[in-house]
Amino acid sequence: MPEGHTVHRLARALTDLFAGQRLTVTSPQGRFSSGAARLDGRVLAGASAWGKQLFVDFVPASGVGAEPEHEPDDVRTLRVHLGLYGAWTFAGDGSAVVVHAIGAPRRRIGETETVPVAADDAPAPLPRGEGSPASASGPEGDVALEPVADEPVADWQPPAPRGAVRVRLRGVHAVADLTAPTTCEVLTPAEARAVVERLGPDPIRWGDAVRAGAEPDPHDDPQRFVDAVRRSRTPVGTRLMDQAVVAGVGNIYRAEVLFRARLDPFRPGTSVPAEDLRAVWDDLAGLMLDGVRTGAIVTTLPEDRVPGGTTGRHRVRQNSDAVPGAVPSDASFYVYHRDGLPCRVCGNPVLVREVAGRNLYWCATCQR
Repeated sequence: MPEGHTVHRLARALTDLFAGQRLTVTSPQGRFSSGAARLDGRVLAGASAWGKQLFVDFVPASGVGAEPEHEPDDVRTLRVHLGLYGAWTFAGDGSAVVVHAIGAPRRRIGETETVPVAADDAPAPLPRGEGSPASASGPEGDVALEPVADEPVADWQPPAPRGAVRVRLRGVHAVADLTAPTTCEVLTPAEARAVVERLGPDPIRWGDAVRAGAEPDPHDDPQRFVDAVRRSRTPVGTRLMDQAVVAGVGNIYRAEVLFRARLDPFRPGTSVPAEDLRAVWDDLAGLMLDGVRTGAIVTTLPEDRVPGGTTGRHRVRQNSDAVPGAVPSDASFYVYHRDGLPCRVCGNPVLVREVAGRNLYWCATCQR
C-alpha cells in the first residue's frame, strides 16, 4: 500500500499538471460514470493529501480559458484512497516532464517512481529531533514540471486507457488514469471535512508548515499523536498503523521509525514516555518529508549501509544504484523486509511477526 509521502507527491503531480485547466473527466471502465459526469468540464482548483487520502478539488468554469468563479459550496472533491492495488498512471504530450506512474502494486521496495529527474537540494532540517538522514537522497525530484506552452502539442492524442481505468483526467498537456482504488467518490466540502476529522495528524503537513515558518493546522498538532498512543495499552507498533492516530504511516515507516527510536513495537502505548513519542513524531516528519522530496524511502544512516544482494526474502532491482548520490536500494532499510538477515547495528537476526494481517519487522536486541 502506498504510504503518505506517495500520496502527497500525487497531489503535487496533479496540481502541477492540471491546476487551472478545464478537464475532461471520464470513466473508461464505466464503474464511476455518474461521478465522472459530476466533475466533467470543471476546473481543477488543486489537489491535496491528508495521510493516505487524496483530495482533488474541482470548481465550475465560467468558460474555456477563463478564471473560475465559484462559491465555497460549489466545490466538488474527488476523494481517492489507493489501498493495496490502486495507482495513477500519467502520460503527456512532451511539453512537460511527467512521472510515469505512482501507486501500487510495487515491484520495488521503497515506492520509487519510474522517471529519474534530478533531485532538489536537501531541505533545511526540522527544528526538533534529527529529521531525515542527511544523505537519504533518491533518484527522483519534482514529480512534474510546469508545461512550456499553453496550447496542446499539435495532433497529440493520449494513449488508449490500459486495463480497468476507473477515472481518466484529461487536460491540455497530459492525462492521468486511476486504476483499482479502494475508494473513489465525489464529495461536498462538508463531506470532505468530515473525512479529515476522522484522521489523525499528518507529519508531512506539519513538517511542511514548520519548514515554511507557518503555523501548522491545529489538527496536525503532534500532541494529538502522543496523547492517542499513551491513552491505550494497545502496542505502539499497532497504534502507528491506525490512521486515526497518525495519518500516512504505513508498514515501512512503522517498522523503520520504531527501530530508529529503539522502541519495542509490542510495548503498550501507556508505558511509552511522551518525550519518546514526540521524538518518534519528529523523526517521522523528517523521513516522510524526505520521501516527498525524493520519491523513495531511505531510513538508514550512511555508516549503517552495507549493500548487497537481498533484503529478506525479496531480491531488489538495483535501478537506483547508477544515479549519482543515490542510496543502493538494498541498503535503504534497517529492518523492513530484512527478516532473517543480520541487524545492521547489532548483528542478530531481524525478526518478523504477523500483526493484524500485516508483517511487523524488528530487532529484539536493539528494540528492548
